[in-house]
Amino acid sequence: MQEQPVAVPARDKQAGEGQVPSPWGWVEASVWTERMLTALQQGVKGGVWFSLIDKVYKPKNLGSSWSKVAANQGSAGVDHKTVKMYERHVEANLEQLSRSLKDGTYRPKAIRRCPIPKPGSTEMRPLGIPTVGDRVAQGALRHVIEPIFERDFHEHSYGFRPGKGCKDALRRVQELLDRGHRYGVDADLKGYFDSIPHQRLLGRIRTKVADGRVLKLIETFLTQGVMDGLEQWKPTSGAPPGAVLSPLLSNVYLDPLDHHMANQGFEMVRYADDFVILCQSREEAERALAEVRQWTSQEELSLHPEKTRIVHEPQEGFDFLGYHFGQGRRGPRNKSLKKFKDSIRIATRRTQGISLQRVIRNVNRPIRGWFEYFKQSHHRVFPWLEGWIRMRLRSILRKPQGKQGRGRGSDHQRWPNSYFTGLGLFSLTAAHRLARQSARAVNH
Repeated sequence: MQEQPVAVPARDKQAGEGQVPSPWGWVEASVWTERMLTALQQGVKGGVWFSLIDKVYKPKNLGSSWSKVAANQGSAGVDHKTVKMYERHVEANLEQLSRSLKDGTYRPKAIRRCPIPKPGSTEMRPLGIPTVGDRVAQGALRHVIEPIFERDFHEHSYGFRPGKGCKDALRRVQELLDRGHRYGVDADLKGYFDSIPHQRLLGRIRTKVADGRVLKLIETFLTQGVMDGLEQWKPTSGAPPGAVLSPLLSNVYLDPLDHHMANQGFEMVRYADDFVILCQSREEAERALAEVRQWTSQEELSLHPEKTRIVHEPQEGFDFLGYHFGQGRRGPRNKSLKKFKDSIRIATRRTQGISLQRVIRNVNRPIRGWFEYFKQSHHRVFPWLEGWIRMRLRSILRKPQGKQGRGRGSDHQRWPNSYFTGLGLFSLTAAHRLARQSARAVNH
């Protein structure tokens, strides 16, 4: 007889009432009971989960999802209802949402499409903004299904995953470079979030989820209308960036690529749709690229013809997650540097009419944030960039004296580096020195 999918018990002791088995401390305690987590770790019969919809519309789950939506704020959707407006009647709104999910009458509204600047580029990226209520529903659904897929995701996929992030991916890339993997495939999926084939994606989901109502709900989110200006249309592919469920679905679709490349012996590091494959020879890199081309073609995706290439790290290098790797060093890529310097230029305009102390307080915020991400850069980056920032500040001090242009020459004696340190300017070089000392202490 064919093995039946497991039905999740409707009632069980909640994980929040006891100790959550490691490493599942991040799961939604109102959904994932200790018994369910044990079944997740050990594997359910047939590998397929059943009877999940009641976990989606559970009031505590919706309440937890609402808390995250409220914390993230975000813009209103096509119904023009803001987070604050939803909050005024939150209990009634959540009760209505739970009831509609339970009786099958729930229908998501159209997604409001909003173009946003693509980081480091003049191009615009389409962002999809669901209504507040739809974001709550998607979050509740994600609480239920994410652990099911997270259990088997490949270890070297780092994007939008619990306990993983950009720094882990960058650390893995550096580790492979240090081990001699100096050739790489610098890959770019063309329009990935807009081109994920719906039916293939749903097929991936069906391998682990057998609840028909949950599958229908996911399909409803994938095909909900898109409002672009005054025009509304229904997508036939893709998972819109900005939707709560999209990061998980994007990982579900690319996870087979992670495992396929690992099974072929290739070292791939992926963060969402951005990935590199590091190899020990050009021949190996050529084989890896051919393998990726074949896989993406079969899965109705395409590699960007101009942005996908084979690189030799000591020579031309490559960019990944805002960093540039090349000549045995890593530091911020040119686009990342330009974006940071543009933010400093805005904060250090000489026509602001505010005190230098206030200017320094304003620039310290972006400097600290930038350093926190790029502190693993080569040490030469920091004194150079810090000198440029002080030049901008000296230019401000020149203006009251009727001097034009940037700070230079005798300005360095009139306003030495220590002058800005005394005013509280965040020091990149000092912070980097301290970070290196701390790292050495941990390693020893």
